[in-house]
Order: sequence, then C-alpha cells, then structure tokens
Amino acid sequence: MSEPISVAILAGGQSRRMGRNKAFIEVGGQPMIERVIARVRGLGDELLLIASAPDEYDHLGLPVHPDLIPGMGALGGLYTAIAHASRDHVLVVSCDQPLLNPDLLGYLIGLRNGYDVVVPLNRDGLPESMHAVYGKPCLGPIRERLEAGRLKVVGFYPDVRVREVPSGEIDRFDPERWSFMNVNTPGDLAQARRLAVQLDRP
Repeated sequence: MSEPISVAILAGGQSRRMGRNKAFIEVGGQPMIERVIARVRGLGDELLLIASAPDEYDHLGLPVHPDLIPGMGALGGLYTAIAHASRDHVLVVSCDQPLLNPDLLGYLIGLRNGYDVVVPLNRDGLPESMHAVYGKPCLGPIRERLEAGRLKVVGFYPDVRVREVPSGEIDRFDPERWSFMNVNTPGDLAQARRLAVQLDRP
C-alpha cells in the first residue's frame, strides 16, 4: 500500500495580465481557488496553500505558507510546497487551473513510488510542471538552482528520478487536455467559463 501524499495549491502568482488576484475570479459559479480545492480534496491526507498574502486565504480554513525564498517565481513556490509538505511526496497544482481532472491526478499519484517527479507531457511533449507530483529529494537540486538564480522550473529534472507520463496514458482520462489549461488572460477566462458549463453538467 502506498504511503499517504500531501497536496499543495500554488496561489502566489502576480496575475498581472488579469489585473487582479486570479484565485478569486469565478469560473463555473465559484472562485477558481475553491474549484481547485474541490477537485483535489480527498486525493491526499494533507492540503496546503502556497501564497504570498496568506491573510487573503484565511476564510478557506487551510494552512497557508508564503514562499520560503521570496521573489523566485514558480520554482520558489514549488520549493516551498515540497518543504512544507509533511509527506514524502506532494501533488502540486496551480490555482489558475479550474478544469483539473481528479481521475488523472489520482493516476499520477499512483505512479509516484520509485520516482522523485511524476509529470504529464502536453501535446508538444513538454512537461506540465505545475500539474505534477514531487518528492522530498527534489529539495536539494531546487535549492541549488534558486541560489544560483536559475529559475526554470524543469531545470533540476536531470538531477532526480523523473517519470514522464506521455499522451497515450493521459488520453484515458483527459483527451482534450483541459486539465492543463491555465487562466492567464481575459480570453482564457472566457474559454474556461464556457468549458466549465459543459464539464460541470451531470
């Protein structure tokens, strides 16, 4: 039987293109952060948020941690999530992914034994690094890159054991790849709202 896993939601982005905190923009009748929480709840036995302004999330009743090393972007958020997770592995997703597929996430979690990273590949064969499972051994390599100012999220992958999840495996759960959609612009938001209406139908 697999060990329990932590789940972390990264909510620390600047949302410059949206002009406001994306986490609280509504998609499908609820703030994106609450949609994401609903989709990951139950996938692990610990759920935490990583955010630069913890007070804004108090009403959600979850542990909220600011970045351990501020100003380091997504890689800094990832480092903080892995460091604060009480379990050996943590599923990491972003608050601006309102169309997450719990079945796909559960599949990724099930692949984690023997690996430090379990990451799905998008249609271009690139890793979806903010929709992946990470283990504690990632902390050292990430820390080295943060200290060197090398902030590419996947830059440390060659130093750890990575299980890439290719298209053939993802197709079983999310053939359209809506799970990977990030809401970064007003156009993205409009599309996410349209899709949510379709996907939320019973």
